[in-house]
Amino acid sequence: MLVTVAASLLLAQDAPNLQAMLSQVSPERLEATVRKLASFQTRNTLSPTLNDAAEWLTGEYNKIPGVKAELMKYTLPKGRRVPEDKEVVQVVARLEGEDDRIVLVGGHLDSLNLQVDPVTGRAPGANDDASGTALALELARVMSAKKWKHTLVFVGFTGEEQGLHGARALAARAKTEGWKIDAVLNCDTVGSSANLAGQSDPFRIRVFSEEAETHKSRELARIIEFLTRGKIQVEPDKPFGVKLVFRRDRFGRGGDHTPFAEAGFNAVRFIEVHEEYTRQHTPDDLPEHMDFAYLANVSRCVLAAMAALADAGPTPTDVRIDMRQGHDTTVTWKPEPGTRYVVYWRETTSPVWQWSRDVGESGTCTVEKVNKDDHIFAVGAVGGIPVAAN
Repeated sequence: MLVTVAASLLLAQDAPNLQAMLSQVSPERLEATVRKLASFQTRNTLSPTLNDAAEWLTGEYNKIPGVKAELMKYTLPKGRRVPEDKEVVQVVARLEGEDDRIVLVGGHLDSLNLQVDPVTGRAPGANDDASGTALALELARVMSAKKWKHTLVFVGFTGEEQGLHGARALAARAKTEGWKIDAVLNCDTVGSSANLAGQSDPFRIRVFSEEAETHKSRELARIIEFLTRGKIQVEPDKPFGVKLVFRRDRFGRGGDHTPFAEAGFNAVRFIEVHEEYTRQHTPDDLPEHMDFAYLANVSRCVLAAMAALADAGPTPTDVRIDMRQGHDTTVTWKPEPGTRYVVYWRETTSPVWQWSRDVGESGTCTVEKVNKDDHIFAVGAVGGIPVAAN
């Protein structure tokens, strides 16, 4: 049985380019961004200094060749942690691609300290979530050097701590304006590899996803794991990778990916493996408690996934399994001219894709001596989200 384990075959000719791009991620730049954001007295969405932070971030995006950033206004509605309706801003930056399909990455710019006055009290919000905000900015800097097939959008969400309002406003705008979003990569609290309970995992980042009929967020998570597998080497024989969590989010909590999933877009959340809860929504969420080498590896992981998604071909249609009984399994689909495809398969009990085969521009593939009863099959354009065969 001829198989390709992991993603080594996918875009093998581009591997040196990918590694060169991953090497451009700078822990020093990431740290400088986090420290700058944490230096604002607070970035609470209710505070005037949130505008200052948003203007600074917009300016940083607009320094990047090809990137155009805007301060998007929306209304923060009266409700939980919001005493009255308030017009606020968030940062939305675009790097135009060859077409109008979109891959979006972001973190939330706003911060929260539940122990102080929200308007004036100190709320550094270094890990939660200057880390994700810095990651998105760093990816814009690195990815701006290349013309991508799809348009890239980088977001500094606000209103997250009051109920995901900024993400909800942007998801609604995307629906109204007809944005063709292939993937939303929400990066929230991604800058620490250990907690005060003695738990540590510097080699993985969690990716949360939900399964639904209205979007393919679970398949987005699965292909992220596959595409990044073995791509970032931390130590000899110690790659950095993804830990999949098949839940929408943590118990009783949410993130900016959820409004996009609710709107029908494919959306996942990246978050560190071992959170330290005493450093969330407190004055102790400081840069000195972060691990910037870890944040750089998370950034490389998200970058590897985003780079593949940003150049992926169109999603295959009419993906089917030949129902005739036999020892082999044949999968067919309608191919698009000029698009390379990959067939994936895994045992029914496996949460991840175990094998793959690059089949070029073909619309059919027979996998020898692998039966359809015990395995799940899918087909995707190279770098794109697979479609399950049925």
